[in-house]
Amino acid sequence: MLIYTTISIFTLGLIFGSFYNVIGLRVPQSEDFLTSRSKCPNCGHTLAWFELIPVLSYVMQGGKCRSCHARISMFYPFVELSTGILFAFSYIVFGTSLELIVSLCLMSLFMILFVSDMKYMLIPDRILLFFLPIFILLRVLEPLQPWYSSILGAFIGAGLLALIIIVSRGGMGAGDMKLFGVLGIVLGVKATLLAFFLSTLFGALISGVLLALGVIKRQNPVPFGPYIILGSIVAYFFGDIIIEWYLTTLIR
Repeated sequence: MLIYTTISIFTLGLIFGSFYNVIGLRVPQSEDFLTSRSKCPNCGHTLAWFELIPVLSYVMQGGKCRSCHARISMFYPFVELSTGILFAFSYIVFGTSLELIVSLCLMSLFMILFVSDMKYMLIPDRILLFFLPIFILLRVLEPLQPWYSSILGAFIGAGLLALIIIVSRGGMGAGDMKLFGVLGIVLGVKATLLAFFLSTLFGALISGVLLALGVIKRQNPVPFGPYIILGSIVAYFFGDIIIEWYLTTLIR
């Protein structure tokens, strides 16, 4: 039963991941994402239903458009597959609890913002404002311990980024600040601080590697959103383990 449900939720994640690609690409451009049909960005070919099957269509078409044969970016199946994995892992961790709904909503937010920040270096207010009341309601129904941790987490998350923006004179974006404010509601104080630490750590390490390989240039701006997402995912799922390990191992 566990395997069947996990596969079902993984498949659901693949489907939603395809939709999150559309939202992340169109919302920053103020384009309709509900009724407008998906098209090839190269030739404008309207995609048929069998060209929209998550991951499978990409594989069966050899990663190319069926009409113009232009190469399709691996970014699309990556988002779909990542969403499926995160959905399935959420179920494995939380089972059929209310926290599973929190996790699925959080992973959904992350994947949409990952798309928009990678493509446009933008974290849209419309996306954050959509998820904000959902997270507030979910944390009322499934509160952290202590209950005020969500409130403090929101203030600390947004305040910490605001301070960095002021000190660095715009070294980080306002979207990152707003995102951390929303994340604070879900993660609470300790996990929010851990997410910030991990985000900067991952950002430094990964950017350093990409610079060394020549993938990015030092003068080129790099979106910080993906690092926030990665750090927050680790903090959300493994925060208690990491903090306990730190307190019992490194502080002694």
